[in-house]
Amino acid sequence: MADAAPPNTKADPAAAFQANLDRATPLLKTLKADGIGHLIDGAIVPSSSGEVFETTSPIDNCVLAQVARGTADDIDRAAQAAKRAFPAWRDMAASARRKLLHKVADAIEARADDIAVLECIDTGQAHRFMAKAAIRAAENFRFFADRCSEARDGLNTPSDEHWNVSTRVPIGPVGVITPWNTPFMLSTWKIAPALAAGCTVVHKPAEWSPVTADLLSRICKDAGLPDGVLNTVHGFGEEAGKALTEHPAIKAIAFVGETATGAAIMAQGAPTLKRVHFELGGKNPVIVFDDADLDRALDAVVFMIYSLNGERCTSSSRLLIQQGIADTFVDRLAARGRALKVGHPLDPATEIGPLIHQRHLDKVCSYFDIAKQDGATVAVGGARFDGPGGGHYVQPTLVTGARSDMRVAQEEVFGPFLTVIPFRDEADAIAIANDVRYGLTGYVWTGDMGRALRVADALEAGMIWLNSENVRHLPTPFGGMKQSGIGRDGGDYSFEFYMETKHVSLARGTHKIQKLGVV
Repeated sequence: MADAAPPNTKADPAAAFQANLDRATPLLKTLKADGIGHLIDGAIVPSSSGEVFETTSPIDNCVLAQVARGTADDIDRAAQAAKRAFPAWRDMAASARRKLLHKVADAIEARADDIAVLECIDTGQAHRFMAKAAIRAAENFRFFADRCSEARDGLNTPSDEHWNVSTRVPIGPVGVITPWNTPFMLSTWKIAPALAAGCTVVHKPAEWSPVTADLLSRICKDAGLPDGVLNTVHGFGEEAGKALTEHPAIKAIAFVGETATGAAIMAQGAPTLKRVHFELGGKNPVIVFDDADLDRALDAVVFMIYSLNGERCTSSSRLLIQQGIADTFVDRLAARGRALKVGHPLDPATEIGPLIHQRHLDKVCSYFDIAKQDGATVAVGGARFDGPGGGHYVQPTLVTGARSDMRVAQEEVFGPFLTVIPFRDEADAIAIANDVRYGLTGYVWTGDMGRALRVADALEAGMIWLNSENVRHLPTPFGGMKQSGIGRDGGDYSFEFYMETKHVSLARGTHKIQKLGVV
């Protein structure tokens, strides 16, 4: 998705910070008092077991709410509700579905400031990026709403004796499992096209970031989405998530998350022949040649690894830099890394907030020692950060002197952690870039457009940006190769996943039919 531009905070950043804190206070009070329940068949309900779990803020580890802990029974109730609601939603006029989805977008925009503040507190993402999260989410709903009438479009492929018409029909109730890094926007990125296609949805949000998923459920309910069309069940992957991927009423699973979980989902869905769409991990290269616009390349390199706390699948976590410019470029990069502002996510000046969870913080920090054990150099960072509230803060980190066979060059850290690998020439850059099990994105910086196109063609990745950071355009395909995923999101590509293609052959009445059994 297109990255949000940071707001102008120079006029009075302290006042803006205080305004964000003031907005958060009543929201958090209500959240703690009400807790978070499931949305099943149009009602906010507790778990059938009565069990709950706590969700905490990465800022200071305070408890934000008690969350209903979903079970297989809760998933079954949600799946059956989605199954009952499916025929009417499928058969609703496209214009009526469009109107409802636009109402959802309107409601999201009306709560934009609340969504931003809650997302920051729940995930640790900096407000400068989350300030536009609701706008991007509303754009997702509007984009697909406006395509409701096109969702069933097909082809006419006539032969001599028949008109052969294809059309598309919604596949049925689908499961959507979303991640914790930018949960509100990514949830809408999956749910909006499913609803526009005519599918009903059971949504299982990440257990580490349930707050804005609960808000999205309430927004959709209040906007008039019919009961059972969107159901949300909170809980853990091994309980609620597994039950969703195995449920026979669920025809497809759309998942965003790590590769190992994607593999488990594929195995769990195999007995019921689930269709799957996976957006998985990445160890994405940004390749900078010596003829590139180095100022723009530097800006893009810094942005694509240190924005969103580095917790993004499309981050360019490997810098491949041509040897002749490596020392100078890395010196400039290190200076930028040291100057990054780590702090409270509601402070508009903050560029890097706390990581989502203690377990994830421990994982990211473990790579500091791994880098040293591999023989690389931690040139910047490499330690936890003493941030406000004692939360899950880490220093932005830059590792130099790496080789492609090192773990820090092969494994997805998913944090503000950049590994630098020098290369000799075009062939060497391509070989290093492809020397990983992932293939989500690649970024190429060069002044030679012929070389840019050659490298783009050779890279084993589903998305390539030439002389640009990740700037998303909603109609374009989004997805990866190798162990970075299966399938594509975006535009008509999303409908291909959420719909079945049906062929209808219309005979002209002139073709000869063979006669059998005629005496």
